[in-house]
Amino acid sequence: MDTPTDYGQNMPTREDVRIWAEGEQIAAYLYGPETGATADAGRPCVVMAHGFSATRDDGLPAYAEAFQAAGYFVVLFDYRHFGASTGQPRQLLDIGRQHADYHTVVDWARRLEGVDPDRIVVWGSSFSGGHVLAVAAGDPRIAAVISQAPFTDALPTLREVPPRTAAALTVAGIRDQIHAWRRRPAVLRPAVGDPGAVAAMTSPDAKAGFEAIVGPNSLWRNEFAARLMLRFPFYRPGTKTAGLRMPVLICVCDRDTVTPPASTIKAAQRAPRGELCHYPYGHFDIYLDPQAKADQLAFLHRVFGDVAA
Repeated sequence: MDTPTDYGQNMPTREDVRIWAEGEQIAAYLYGPETGATADAGRPCVVMAHGFSATRDDGLPAYAEAFQAAGYFVVLFDYRHFGASTGQPRQLLDIGRQHADYHTVVDWARRLEGVDPDRIVVWGSSFSGGHVLAVAAGDPRIAAVISQAPFTDALPTLREVPPRTAAALTVAGIRDQIHAWRRRPAVLRPAVGDPGAVAAMTSPDAKAGFEAIVGPNSLWRNEFAARLMLRFPFYRPGTKTAGLRMPVLICVCDRDTVTPPASTIKAAQRAPRGELCHYPYGHFDIYLDPQAKADQLAFLHRVFGDVAA
């Protein structure tokens, strides 16, 4: 399904769609407003994707349903190489490609009947919380940004990684890049593990916290192509916020050891129209906190008014 369909008043609660991207298919859930949207309504649309290695089924449908109930369209997608989307090798976390996938889905949503193309919101969490800052910087037509427990700067994140783990992941990254050049299978490493494991996330709350949000029908795999580690240290999406002219909500977890909060707070303060919400817990707790969803809905109401009216 490449061309958006005119659903009018018959939009199903959620539809599984496919969006073409450079010969591959991005798998997405399309949620239509529950409150009588018509082709002329021009409703806002929230475009959502997950963070490091996760899929559309991991803790995010509850957010999509909350936005839908408030009168929004929602497109919740898997990046290429992950989940139900196509793309080889599997589990390839390519930052540039993930940005491109956001732009592709935003462009697709703008052509969806019933959506106001000038009221698109990009939503991200954790790694994608950083992505949406970079994506919005590249598309000033974006109407608003919600960035939850975001990754904003590699340097403070790397300071939390034990040196032995960082060295092992770097070696794996070099091997994986050589495999890519030689067209051999990807070298995979765990995305999350217990403290002391060779994995991308090993804080004491990481493994249990991640597993708590994995959906019952999730296609999540606890692995990623290690070549990312050669590029990861240079990723600093928080530096983009000073150039964002749209409203930006940044939700920071004050006890976050996966994406340390100090750089995120500074990123929020640099945004000309930035708003900052604090939560007194760790990185994964926010997915289970209804207050975070309520704060995000309140932000959207400040930006767009009552879209369900």
